[in-house]
Amino acid sequence: MRKWFECVPNVSEGRRPEVIREIQNAIQSVKGIKLLDVESDSDHNRSVFTFAGPKEPVKEAVYQLVDIAIRRIDLREHKGEHPRIGAVDVIPFVPLWDATVEEAIVLAKEVGEHLANTYSLPIYFYEDAASAPHRRNLSDIRQGEFEGLAEKMKKPEWKPDAGPEEPHPTAGATVVGARFFLIAYNIYLGTTDVSIARKIARAIRASDGGFAYVKALGFEIKQRNLVQVSMNLVDYRRSPMHRVFELVRLEAERYGVPIVSSEIVGLVPLDAIVAAADHFLRLENFSKKQILDFQLLKNE
Repeated sequence: MRKWFECVPNVSEGRRPEVIREIQNAIQSVKGIKLLDVESDSDHNRSVFTFAGPKEPVKEAVYQLVDIAIRRIDLREHKGEHPRIGAVDVIPFVPLWDATVEEAIVLAKEVGEHLANTYSLPIYFYEDAASAPHRRNLSDIRQGEFEGLAEKMKKPEWKPDAGPEEPHPTAGATVVGARFFLIAYNIYLGTTDVSIARKIARAIRASDGGFAYVKALGFEIKQRNLVQVSMNLVDYRRSPMHRVFELVRLEAERYGVPIVSSEIVGLVPLDAIVAAADHFLRLENFSKKQILDFQLLKNE
C-alpha cells in the first residue's frame, strides 16, 4: 500500500525571496519528500508550498518549515491583502492514494500538538480535523486576523485546541487540518474598482448563498492595476471550476467589466481540467481515457 499525504502550508511571506528560498531548501532537504510547487504573491504577502510524501517525512518537512517561519517572520510588521492569523497561517493535509481521511486527521493532530508544545504556538484544528462545527471553516477562524486574535482568544468558543491561550507574540496562531483536495483559483477583472470584485465574491460564495463549495474574496492587485476575485474551491466535483468561471463572467458583465485572465495557484487535479475542457469545448462522449498523458502514466 502506498500511503502518501499532500501538505500545502500557507506562509505569511511573499516579498523576501531569501526567506522563501530558505524554506524551500529546508523542505527539499528532507529525504522522501517531493516538493511539487511554490507560489508567492507580493500583494498578498504570502507563499504557498506544496509537497508530498509518506507520513514521517511530511511531518519533518512541516517542522523544518515552521522553525524557519517563526524565526524569520514577525506578524507585527506584516502587511498584505490576504487574511492571516499566523506566520504559518494554515497547514492542511490531504490523503493521497491508499491514505485515508482518518489517517490525515491523526497526522494533523500529531503535528498540531508538536507545534504547540515546541513553540508555545496556539493551534486550531479545522475542516475534517475540527473539534467543533464552528471551527470547520477556515475563514471563521481567521476572522479578526492577527490584530484581533488576542481579544478573540479570550472568548470561550475560540480557545485554541492546543497550546497557550494567547497568541505567540510574533507568529500568532496556526490552523492545522485535514481536507479534500482544494483548488486555489483566481479571476482577474479589467477594472481598478475593488468594490466590484467584492460584490462578485459575495454573489458566488457559499456563506452568502452562492456555490456550496466556494469561498471567495475580492482584492485589489496594485502590481497589475487590476482587481481579483480570489477563490478556494473546496470540492471541485460539486462546484466545478468552469461553472464558477461562468458565473463570475455573468456577474462581471452586469458592471460592464471584462475578465482579463484567470489563474490556478499551486496544483490542480486532472479531473478538474478535463471537466472544464469538456464543458467549454462541448465534447461528445469524452473520457479521461482519451488523454494520451493519462494512458502513459497509467502504464508506467
